[in-house]
Amino acid sequence: MATMLQPVLSWLLPGYNGSPPRTTDSPAALPLRILTHNIRYATSTPFKNEKLWEDRLPLILNELRYNTRFLDSTGPQTSRTTFSSTRVPSGTAFICLQEALHSQPNDILRGLNGDEASSKTSTALPTGPFWAHIGVAREDGAEKGEYSPIIFAVQIFHLLHYETLWLSPTPDRPSLGWDAGSIRIVTIGVFEHRVTRQRIVACNTHLDNDGGQSRKKGVAIILDAIKRIRSEWKSTGPGGSTEEPAVFLAGDFNSFPDQEAYLETAASGLMVDLFRFVEPKKRYGESITFTGFEPHKHKEEQGRIDFIWLGPQGAVQTRRASEKSLNWQVEGYAVLPNLYEDGVFSSDHRCVVGDVVLTS
Repeated sequence: MATMLQPVLSWLLPGYNGSPPRTTDSPAALPLRILTHNIRYATSTPFKNEKLWEDRLPLILNELRYNTRFLDSTGPQTSRTTFSSTRVPSGTAFICLQEALHSQPNDILRGLNGDEASSKTSTALPTGPFWAHIGVAREDGAEKGEYSPIIFAVQIFHLLHYETLWLSPTPDRPSLGWDAGSIRIVTIGVFEHRVTRQRIVACNTHLDNDGGQSRKKGVAIILDAIKRIRSEWKSTGPGGSTEEPAVFLAGDFNSFPDQEAYLETAASGLMVDLFRFVEPKKRYGESITFTGFEPHKHKEEQGRIDFIWLGPQGAVQTRRASEKSLNWQVEGYAVLPNLYEDGVFSSDHRCVVGDVVLTS
């Protein structure tokens, strides 16, 4: 099991002098944007209508920059501002990517960090200065093959723990699962907000496109891991009570909502689909998240297969709900475009965005 227990270096946070305790008996309301995007691996033999990574990278970068620009301490535009250790920030983001080869997270991080980040990507924890990522490549647990990285704001969150599990009968090491056509993984991180001390378990996966059994059993591994990690990483709440952290699971499920992986997750009693908590008239963008590079062909393959799940179930509410003691308040949902006027696709998938508020 690729596991790391180490906080992000505190010197990355300007003006930071340690994590203060919560200052009130009520948890802070923390706005959070979750983005998940299968960015398509950097192939040297593109499909029809597919451009090389060097042509698609600017589109992906601009998408991510635009959707995180005015969030606290998440880019060069905030570099001149000292982040107060006592001020609850206005919001932050997690970015979950799939199909990223070794060079791609590095390219994206370098762009998001204003070219101030190191140009070297490795299995060691990166250092920001604004964004960093966790995750390893699936083929060898190091740099070979596709990553499912989680990109986070280092000035906002401590990384308490992370691990990679393989979706197979031997989840502690690189291995192929059941009827899968490719090795599959889930990346999991435990994060603690530097000011409010709120904890979040973040999970990112890319399920197999060939094997239904592998998708279903892979989901079971992920859900078991979520239960274990939430139990292991409880925090102390107001009055000394212990609390299991809220959790989200994002990724490309290669499963429509009426197929095994989605149904297994929904039936678990643990997670709920964020999409379901936003009224149709308030959702932005298309419903389809996988288009391919020839949207007018192979329509049977197109659909909603990229998801953001929130947990625990029963701790998610809409803005209109009267209960105030739950973990998540859902604010919005969007599917962003992947095709532009010049005919260039950023990817064969569209980016999915969920806006939520962490309330406990």
